[in-house]
Amino acid sequence: MTSNEGEATAGRPVNQAARLSDFQRERKRLIRLAYRMLSSFSEAEDVVQDAWFRWEQVDGRVDSPAAYLTRVVTRLCLDRLKSARARRELYIGPWLPDPMMESGNPEETIADDITVTLMLAMERLSPLERAAFLLHDVFDTPLNEVAVTLNRKPAAVRQLASRARKHVQAARPRFNVEAAEARRITQAFFDASRDGDTAALASLLAQDVEIHSDGGGKVLAFRNIIRGLDRALRLFAGLRRKNAPTPRLLHTAEIDGLPGYVSIDRGVAQTTALDIRDGKITAIYIVRNPEKLQHLTRDMIDGATSASGAGETSPQ
Repeated sequence: MTSNEGEATAGRPVNQAARLSDFQRERKRLIRLAYRMLSSFSEAEDVVQDAWFRWEQVDGRVDSPAAYLTRVVTRLCLDRLKSARARRELYIGPWLPDPMMESGNPEETIADDITVTLMLAMERLSPLERAAFLLHDVFDTPLNEVAVTLNRKPAAVRQLASRARKHVQAARPRFNVEAAEARRITQAFFDASRDGDTAALASLLAQDVEIHSDGGGKVLAFRNIIRGLDRALRLFAGLRRKNAPTPRLLHTAEIDGLPGYVSIDRGVAQTTALDIRDGKITAIYIVRNPEKLQHLTRDMIDGATSASGAGETSPQ
């Protein structure tokens, strides 16, 4: 490996303040990469913390901190992916990635054009395919650096990325929705689902709509993916007939690149992301598992669950 690929150069003095500065400059990108690899914020933070420990102990100067840290984080993620997949095979109900909520501040946002739909498609890739696709296609890492990171020849990495691209191409396109239209549909969907208004819902949902609800066995959630307009309408009508507390909208947000919102529903905080295509909602992604919402700031939830019986369990 050459120094241009991020190798430490032994015998050169190390400025610890500069090393900390280099790490802090890369930290948000590294968390984003680890999250896209693992679909978990808690695991992404653990990986980046491990990367810091290794970075702190490097002997000598590193000519390219960004490349070096990218390599360390990617390899740590690859080590974790096998156990993560084994856990998901035992997961109760539909599994969804931790919701990523954009801050709205362009300086804090890294536009990588990945939605929850694409993240679910990436779950079908091998760990190496996922790493090659993310590094090369999403994070714009040069092919030779990806090859060094994955310990593969550039030609092999090109094949890995190409296979991954073909597997996820159906989920890759973003169906651009004007911000005002996205807000209108999101608000209309929340109002209609809150009220059990099947006529309004029928005008908003696509015929082949899917509802994914992730409770992880910890709170009430649908045990299976709900597919089709008729089943979706019966579900929303049934929920409102059960005399459950009226859902409360906390605020709207962009969640993993899709319009959505944070709310309190049946006593539990949840995020809802809507995949909108040609003016219709084709997929609804609801995350209710409290472990997957821990990274959200407390003022986002505003203590609203405490008075609503958030301890509800036994998923339906």
